[in-house]
Amino acid sequence: MKRTVILSLGVVLLAGAAVATEFPPGDPQAGRKQAGTCRTCHGIDGYAKIPIAPHIGGEPAPYIEHQLQAFREGTRVHEMMSVVAKSLDDETIADLAAWYSGHQVTATPTRDESEAPEACVSCHGVDGIAVMEDAPNLAGETSIYIDTQLKAFRTGKRTHEIMSEIAAGMSDADIRAAADWYASVKIQIVPQAQ
Repeated sequence: MKRTVILSLGVVLLAGAAVATEFPPGDPQAGRKQAGTCRTCHGIDGYAKIPIAPHIGGEPAPYIEHQLQAFREGTRVHEMMSVVAKSLDDETIADLAAWYSGHQVTATPTRDESEAPEACVSCHGVDGIAVMEDAPNLAGETSIYIDTQLKAFRTGKRTHEIMSEIAAGMSDADIRAAADWYASVKIQIVPQAQ
């Protein structure tokens, strides 16, 4: 398993280097205005209002950009996000990413860090704050959200060159343990100055 994690880390590092310049620079204040569309589920501060939505405050901008683009283009499907993203142009996506990625997020594990899921920490960090630009933060996400996403990767409903392979090797118990670990992390999101 350690060899897979190390190899996966190398592939993600290479992939992250290749995605950094696809979008125009975003305007965080324009993004804040656009975030009114996002606030019902994700909150204006990026702290999710419903358990099946992820926290997006403090996420890396490339991750936000690529997920919104995937929803817009149909390579990632969700009943709400696919509809919302259809109308977003590249500039709006960059602005939203600039707004939400500019928030400060702090994470505090509440359990012994030696219990952190080994297959996850090289990309998502022990504390759930991503260590890669195109990986999401997992800190403080609900167990149901993480569980659902890992099972979607495992079944092929959602695909990713790294996550699909990692999730394929996870049992339901492994998935639950990873979800519970990151859900137990306490987070605070502070929006950027307006």
